[in-house]
Amino acid sequence: MIQEVYHIPALLPQTLAALDIKPGGTYVDATFGGGGHSRAILGLLGPDGRLLSFDQDEDALAGAPDDPRFTMIYGNFRFLRNFLRFYDAPEVDGILADLGVSFHHFDDAERGFSFRSDARLDMRMNRHAGLSACEVVNEYSEERLADILHLYGEVSKARPMARVIVKARAKAPISTVNELLAAISPLIDPRREKKDLACVFQALRIEVNGELDALRSFLHQTAGALRPGGRLAVITYHSLEDRLVKNFMRAGNFEGRIETDIYGRSDTPFKLLSSKPVVPDAAEIEANPRSRSAKLRIAIRQQPTIK
Repeated sequence: MIQEVYHIPALLPQTLAALDIKPGGTYVDATFGGGGHSRAILGLLGPDGRLLSFDQDEDALAGAPDDPRFTMIYGNFRFLRNFLRFYDAPEVDGILADLGVSFHHFDDAERGFSFRSDARLDMRMNRHAGLSACEVVNEYSEERLADILHLYGEVSKARPMARVIVKARAKAPISTVNELLAAISPLIDPRREKKDLACVFQALRIEVNGELDALRSFLHQTAGALRPGGRLAVITYHSLEDRLVKNFMRAGNFEGRIETDIYGRSDTPFKLLSSKPVVPDAAEIEANPRSRSAKLRIAIRQQPTIK
């Protein structure tokens, strides 16, 4: 069931300003979620404007606006250009991606995204996808589990934690949130319990949904999907995402390496609007504490270099 408050969009006024919305333009909201950003964009479009929004979660489809200017795409944003071609929008004026997990996912206990409620270990954004957190926890090798916890959650005790998970599942499968918490609790510092558990659950969620691979694929496609002068706005919530976005906007690759042609000209597809991200102010954080870690980065699609 859709919650009354599915999601409060972070940095909404700043995002709308970043996109520099033209009434007759065509825009993409790559992460529809509760539709807060999409509805605000529609409010700035004229009768000839167009908005295409993506979401891979069936629950989000129920909130799609009934508007002739709006197209809801049930799919992962990693297939951005295929869908845009299919819907006759090969080039657009602006693309937004808010990479945060919606309130709905955290608050709907049965989805298994949160350590605050017991439920089956699931964490799939797309409930038709094959891999769930239960399979990751019970079937991955100790080494692979440790790598995921370290790389995706930056968990300080990743290897000991993987070891205790493997030891616990040898006695009985770990199928629920509480069973996982029971297994790893000896390694959680009570003084930073919420932060440490959030890192563990983040790591599992990223693995289950292939989030970083999807983000890389999406970003690679944005340059070809945007008209010269078009805007790319991405809101991130943790350092792994933010590093990829920052490097890509700055250099056109994920290492942050600036490449030049034989004349010494930079060959980057984007120009950053600012080297520093936009972050929420104290008033927004007070009204919406979950926006605390949000960072908005904005870039403009440059005219391709003539070689």
